[in-house]
Amino acid sequence: MQHLSAPELAAWLTDEGRSKPFLLDVREPWEFDTCRIPGAQLMPMQTIPARIDDLDEDAEIVCICHHGARSLQVAAFLERHGFAKVSNLTGGVHAWATQVDDTMPRY
Repeated sequence: MQHLSAPELAAWLTDEGRSKPFLLDVREPWEFDTCRIPGAQLMPMQTIPARIDDLDEDAEIVCICHHGARSLQVAAFLERHGFAKVSNLTGGVHAWATQVDDTMPRY
């Protein structure tokens, strides 16, 4: 598993020479409604086992949560189930709000 900082993810998302990752937001719907990284797709942590077939095993997936703990667990779960290109956003959306987009609401 890779670990990405918020600035590293921001650079990846703006790099025209690199394919965009699938941004998997594993927070709860109320958290996602409060703030989100543009392009992120919501799939709450507890739904991942039932929805694992909805994910592309070959895609580059970046797991995102509030501070990085839940997403780390999901990334590890995905790796155990054959996903080889999984990254965790260290510090989660909180890090994104403090290091990349200071206009993002925080909670």
